Amino acid sequence: MTHELIKTSDGSTSLYIPQLDETYHSVHGALQETQHVFIKNGLQLFDHQSISILEIGFGTGLNALVTYKEHNALQLNIRYETVEAYPISWEEASQMNFSEVLSPTLSPIFKQMHCCPWDETVALSPTFSFKKRLQRFETINDVDSFDLIYFDAFGAQVQPELWQEAIFQQMYTSLKQGGYLVTYAAKGSVRRAMQACGFTVERLPGPPMKREMLRAHKD
Repeated sequence: MTHELIKTSDGSTSLYIPQLDETYHSVHGALQETQHVFIKNGLQLFDHQSISILEIGFGTGLNALVTYKEHNALQLNIRYETVEAYPISWEEASQMNFSEVLSPTLSPIFKQMHCCPWDETVALSPTFSFKKRLQRFETINDVDSFDLIYFDAFGAQVQPELWQEAIFQQMYTSLKQGGYLVTYAAKGSVRRAMQACGFTVERLPGPPMKREMLRAHKD
């Protein structure tokens, strides 16, 4: 599939896929979406501790980069694993302006995230380990391994199979007791699929131009 570079409403970039009529981030603000959904309503539930994060959809690397930027302020020691079946190239990723809008000092980290080997753990800092898993979401089989899941798959209108009960059962199994899953999605069918797997699900205010998002808790 081809990707077209676009600029979102907050000035941060994203990629548009014409064949799917889908973007990697919200056109109303890629960075704002990441900060609201995954940082404010996910990462910031934790502080002064060691945690493990599973990201469903590495994509452009924005969620991983912002998490890296924020983890020191929260005094977190993070093991970050991200799953992607169809990675973009560094040539495409290098067009993203994330380091410019966040901090130029993050540019080497962003490049290392995209250029490091797949399926190997690398230390991006003494407090942040990082692993990219070249894998389809349907094959995830972790058990009680993660404190937090960023569920950032393409929307249900594009890949409905990724928003079904079977996928969320895998997510539930992957989480430790007391863990959380956060996603930009808010459809009733998604919420019900999560609840059917045992999650307690909250509707929360969404990012710009989106009324709600969902956060699920493994009680």
